[in-house]
Amino acid sequence: MALGGFFSRLKEGLTRSTQKIGAGLGAVLTRKRLDDAALEELEELLISADLGHAVASKIIASFRRSRFGKDVTDQEVKDALAEEIAAILAPVAVPLELNPAHRPHVILVVGVNGTGKTTTIGKLAQSWGAQGVRCVMVAGDTFRAAAVEQLQIWGERTAAPVIAGAPGTDAAGLAFDALTRARAEKADVLLIDTAGRLHNKGALMEELAKIIRVLRKQDETAPHSVLLVLDATTGQNAIEQVRVFKELVSVTGLVVTKLDGSARGGIVVALAESFGLPINAVGVGEKAGDLRPFDAMEFARGLVGA
Repeated sequence: MALGGFFSRLKEGLTRSTQKIGAGLGAVLTRKRLDDAALEELEELLISADLGHAVASKIIASFRRSRFGKDVTDQEVKDALAEEIAAILAPVAVPLELNPAHRPHVILVVGVNGTGKTTTIGKLAQSWGAQGVRCVMVAGDTFRAAAVEQLQIWGERTAAPVIAGAPGTDAAGLAFDALTRARAEKADVLLIDTAGRLHNKGALMEELAKIIRVLRKQDETAPHSVLLVLDATTGQNAIEQVRVFKELVSVTGLVVTKLDGSARGGIVVALAESFGLPINAVGVGEKAGDLRPFDAMEFARGLVGA
C-alpha cells in the first residue's frame, strides 16, 4: 500500500476516536474563548478520549501558558492539539530496524491472547519477505491450536518456514530448534509467537523466561527485539498490560493493532507518556500493508481531525 493510502486508512481508522474528540471540541468552544471553564472542559474531554490524566494536564498547562484568554477557532485548537500530541509521540515513533550483525535477528512477540500477535508476525514476515528478507516463524503458542493453524496459513502465504509442534509442546524447545534451523539456513529473521495467558501470570513468566534462557544457549544476545502487541480497543487496559509484560520480559517496543475498530486511539498517547517505549508499528486493518511504522504527526492530526 502506498504511504499516502496508508495514512488515509489511518485517518479513516481513527474516525471513531476523532468523532469523540471533534464533537467534544464543538461543545467546549461554544464560547470561542479559552477561559478557565473551557480549559477544564477540554481537559475532561482529553481524559475521556483515553489520553490519560498526565497527557491532559500537560496539554492544558501548555494551552494555559500560550493561549489562555484568547479567542480561538475550532481549527486553531485542533492544530494546536495535534502539535502538542505529536510532541509527546515523536520520541517514541521508532521503526523496527533489523540488525544485520545478527543472523537471524531474533524477535520475541508477546502479549495477551486476542491482541493480534500471530497476525502481526505474519504481516511482518510478508512485508520483509517482499523485500527479500528471509524469515522463519515459530508457533510458540502451543496451547492454542488456532494460533498454530493461523501461523501456518501465513507461512504458506509468505513462503516462510513455520516451526510447530504437537499441542502442548514445550515452547522453549521449539524456539531452540527453530533458532538452530534458522542459523543453518542463514535466515535473516526469526519471529517467535508466544502464549498470552495472563490469568496464570506465574506460569507465563516461567515460560517466557525459559524461552529466553534456552535461546541464549545458542546466542547470548537473543532475543534482539521483544515486541509487545496491544489491542487499541482495550483502551486503558493496555496500560496495565504494558506494566505486567515489563515485569515479565524486557520489552523493546510496542505494536498497537486494531486502531481501525477503536474509539480509543488516544491510548497510544497515554502509552507514550506513561512508558516512553518505542512504538514500532500500528495496524489499521487485516492486510499485510495495514501494519506500518508509526508516524507521530500523521497520527496526531488523524486523532484530532486536524
